[in-house]
Amino acid sequence: MNLAADPVMLFDGWYDLWRILVVGFFAYGGLVLLLRLTGKRTLAKMNAFDLIVTVALGSTLASALLSSEVSLSEGLLAFGLLCFLQYVVAYVSVRSKRFQDLVKSEPTLLFFRGAFLPAKLVEQRVTEEEVLAAARAQGIGAMSEVAAVVLETDGSFSVIAGSAGQRLDTLRHVQGAEGG
Repeated sequence: MNLAADPVMLFDGWYDLWRILVVGFFAYGGLVLLLRLTGKRTLAKMNAFDLIVTVALGSTLASALLSSEVSLSEGLLAFGLLCFLQYVVAYVSVRSKRFQDLVKSEPTLLFFRGAFLPAKLVEQRVTEEEVLAAARAQGIGAMSEVAAVVLETDGSFSVIAGSAGQRLDTLRHVQGAEGG
């Protein structure tokens, strides 16, 4: 590829650069304002739905910045729509168990009191090696130090240290921990 043959690839003029600066400044400011108005919950990654909204906000910002096909007003409207929809979903989820069950998954127990739960590992498509890696990441040297490992709704692992016979109240709403 000959860069000298295509100088536009390196610099296409000042207009696009100024557009990125101006749109970036206002789009970023608008996004910050919307996030402050809609609250911390808008960017909380408590489940897969929340993660998708966060990624969509980032993608929308990138589109508004880099695509001359997307105007500042369109980008701000898209931010507003995503924040509004996230607010509505969170609002309704808190007030309706049926709706919450529809849009959110349950955390799943993968390891409990010294034993892997093979059926849950297969169901969640997680390997024992991934559970062991999560324990190592928490500084755990032996699984005998672990009371439970939970695959959370956002795809992260929670490693709960503990001893045999210890009550595990934090497993109250975890799939597969009915006796926890």
